[in-house]
Amino acid sequence: MDSKEKKYNVDSFNLDHTKVVAPFVRLASRKEGPKGDVITKFDIRFAQPNKEFMTTGAIHTLEHLVAEYIRDEMEGVIDFSPMGCRTGFYFTLFGDNDEEYVAKHLLNVLRKVAVWDKAVPATTETECGNYRDHDLEGAKLWASKWVSGIEAKGWNCYK
Repeated sequence: MDSKEKKYNVDSFNLDHTKVVAPFVRLASRKEGPKGDVITKFDIRFAQPNKEFMTTGAIHTLEHLVAEYIRDEMEGVIDFSPMGCRTGFYFTLFGDNDEEYVAKHLLNVLRKVAVWDKAVPATTETECGNYRDHDLEGAKLWASKWVSGIEAKGWNCYK
């Protein structure tokens, strides 16, 4: 869809959610700043839109684990934040990155999350704004589902 066809300013609002197959990694946008910095934003989808969604506890725990440990895998991480629809995350990075590169590194982190047996980082009252709302078992389940899906079909949302 070219810019003339876009109905909304928000990229994801223009995505036909009925045509994608989760899990996937999709380049949502690429921006170049006034000083030439490139920022890429990815749609990291875990749940099939309008068919399933993650509980708040599971998505919250995934956010804590991935946001902390993706920085050990990749440089230039800006943010890993949950979508309001609770079907996935937005992942923002410095640099001209592509879906396959992101999927490869995210796969490494989510394999670890799927079998996580340690404490979830930053889950105290002083470290987290909703520290009681975590679900490690739910996070492990969604991480495992994402890993299995990506390994079976690849990272692309239209496969």
